[in-house]
Amino acid sequence: MGTGELVPTPVVEDPEHGIGVARTASGRLSVAREKVPAKPGLPFTPQQLARLDEALTLASRDTGIGFSVYLGDLGEDTRDRAEELHASIGAASTDSVLIAVSPGQRKVEVVSGAEAARRLPDRGCNLAVMSMVASFKEGDLTGGLVSGLRMLADQAGHAPRR
Repeated sequence: MGTGELVPTPVVEDPEHGIGVARTASGRLSVAREKVPAKPGLPFTPQQLARLDEALTLASRDTGIGFSVYLGDLGEDTRDRAEELHASIGAASTDSVLIAVSPGQRKVEVVSGAEAARRLPDRGCNLAVMSMVASFKEGDLTGGLVSGLRMLADQAGHAPRR
């Protein structure tokens, strides 16, 4: 054998250990395993879900507006998809606000029903979105959503007395 020549080593399966395992010339076992990607986990821990639930409950109770959060892909036309999701709320959609977040697309859409829009000016919604995006950039999805909900609730004010 000359310098720099490769000597092919025959691949022999170790009959004692089965497929994917071979015994090297030094006697050690070489094991090949299929790498199985981990299943995607939930985006929130139980504590984060509790924080988000509390923020949704307080915002809705204080303002009389139904707040909802959607987290997931919004497709090509993010605004249309967010409006479809808001409409799926049903009759209550006129008094509701949907915050739709698509982290993979880096999109945030806020859709307000007709009655809710009277109490939530576009400027207030834009400020809430900017606050959420700042938190999202820092990797704080829960904090961004909670902050955005609080800002929207503050903008809407207390529920009108009937």
